[in-house]
Order: sequence, then structure tokens, then C-alpha cells
Amino acid sequence: MILAGDVGGTKCNLALFLREGLALRPVFQRRLATRDYAGFEDLVEDFLKQATAADENAKAPVIEAAGFGVAGVVVDGRLHAENLPWILDVAALTQKLQLQNIRLLNDLTATALSLERLAANDLVPLNPGAPAHHATIGVIAAGTGLGEAILFWDGDKYQVAQAEGGQADFAPRTEREIQLLSHLKAELPHVSNEEIVSGRGFRRIHEFLNSAVRHESFESPEGNAASEITKRGLAKSCTVCVQTLDFWTEVFGGVTGNFALQTLALGGIYVAGGIAAKILPKLQDGAFFKSFCDTNKLAAVLARIPISVVVNEDAPTWGAAYQALGSLLQP
Repeated sequence: MILAGDVGGTKCNLALFLREGLALRPVFQRRLATRDYAGFEDLVEDFLKQATAADENAKAPVIEAAGFGVAGVVVDGRLHAENLPWILDVAALTQKLQLQNIRLLNDLTATALSLERLAANDLVPLNPGAPAHHATIGVIAAGTGLGEAILFWDGDKYQVAQAEGGQADFAPRTEREIQLLSHLKAELPHVSNEEIVSGRGFRRIHEFLNSAVRHESFESPEGNAASEITKRGLAKSCTVCVQTLDFWTEVFGGVTGNFALQTLALGGIYVAGGIAAKILPKLQDGAFFKSFCDTNKLAAVLARIPISVVVNEDAPTWGAAYQALGSLLQP
């Protein structure tokens, strides 16, 4: 049995997979709230208890290997994260969970590793483009934070490299974006890309556009302002929410375009993460792609890059699961 998961700052998606030769079949899966657990080990133990309880005749699953895609930078088997409340270390996890084969990888690396295994209906094209053969591919995902990964051809197959563009300085392109940056600098020590292109960015933009308009989710620490704003924006039930969703999407398009230029991702861009799947109609209306190309001198090159939205939110879990399987198949 393979244990795999997508470990994020808001939720953790864990699954058990049965090995069937070189393929995997999911047999049990749960989404758990990150904030409900004092440590990652506690969350895994609870998940395994739920898996056993789901089948009265089942015994505790025998885990051969585990793989976890985690939100943050993984260096020498240790996670450095901004949005997770836990410390994750492979050596400590191996001891506490009594597992011998654990693979800890960045969540965007896990997503990138899943791409070749996704079905056609797991992807929604935003721009068909004209991909260059064996060219670099970029993966970008907005959720609790903003993550990036790069796929590069090594002469035989694609390899994955981590990237941390979410922590890069936000570079405004328009007068309104300059004003937003000035507004945020008054309250934040560092205005990175992910302070805007993430879930928390929706409320920040909303309050920048019109601080007098308030919503129920703003009044409680438990409220999900991003969810309320995006739902109202898509339903067009609040003018400020519509403007917020428009502005956020334009910024996301610009950040993604810069990522494509910095990596020369002529093989394609994959937009992943929970937010993209939830605001898909907005991403499809053309504003994202227009901002992606913008008025850059290489706008014609950017327009040739294929862009697809990954709508299968289990993609990081699948990538982590196959990475774990690979650890068992290595000689």
C-alpha cells in the first residue's frame, strides 16, 4: 500500500493507493483541515484510523512507502514553509510514523510529476498555442500561497526543478497596480507575489478598492473571505467583488506571464491549485490571457505558449504517490 498526500496550509488531502504492477489505484481518501491537528504525525495517524474504521473487516494498512507534496521549500529532507504550522523532517517522520520509505517534495513538484498521468478531462485549455518540442514547461498554482515548478528536458525525459516565485517581489505593471503596492507596503514588511496572488489576496484587493463595503466573512477569523468574494464575483451579486475578481485575475495573468518569460516555458504553462478550478469561468473570459501577454516586447512569443488549467485537485497527491512508488522500484 502507498500512502500519499497533498499537504497545504488550509487542508491536507491524503489517500491510500493499492499497487497494481506499475500502476496505482486509490482505495481510500480524505480531506482534513490542517488547523485541526497539532502536528502532521497526528493528522496521518487520524487518517489511518479513519481508513481502518471505514471497513469493519479491514486490518491496519501496511504502508510500503509514502510520498507527500508539501507547501514550501524542501532542502535535504526538511521543509521550510511560510504557510504550514508544522515542522516536517523526513528523519523525524520516518521514526514517528515507523515508515522506511518517505518522499517529501514540494507540492508544485508533485503536481508537475502528475501531469503525464492526468486524463484529458483533467485539463481545460485557455490557449491552445503551439508548443515547442521538448521545451521547458511551467506549473503555477495559487491557493493558500503561490507555488511554481519547472519541467525541463534532460535529453531523455522531463525532470522537475523547484521554484519560489511566490516569494519574489511583486512587480506592478499598471498605475492601479502601483497604487495597490503602495497601499500594501503600508501594512506589510514585504509585498511578495503571493501576498496578492493567493487566497488572502482577494480581501486585500477588495479593501483596497472599497474599504467601506464589508461582508460577513470579514467579521470572523474563521470566515473565508476568498470564497465569499469569488462566489459573489462570479454571481455578480456585489460590484466590488466583481471588480476584485477582475483585478486579481489580471494580476495573476501578469505574474504568470512573467514566470513564462523568466523560464522561457515554450512547452506550455499549467495553471493548477484550488483557486483556478473554482474561478474557471473567469479564467476563460480572456482577461487572464490578455494580461499574460500584456504589451511586452515578446507578447507574440507569449501568445504561442499553450496554457491549460488543471481542474483535478488531486493532481499533487497522484504525483507524490508515484514518487513514493518509484522509491520502491529503484534498484
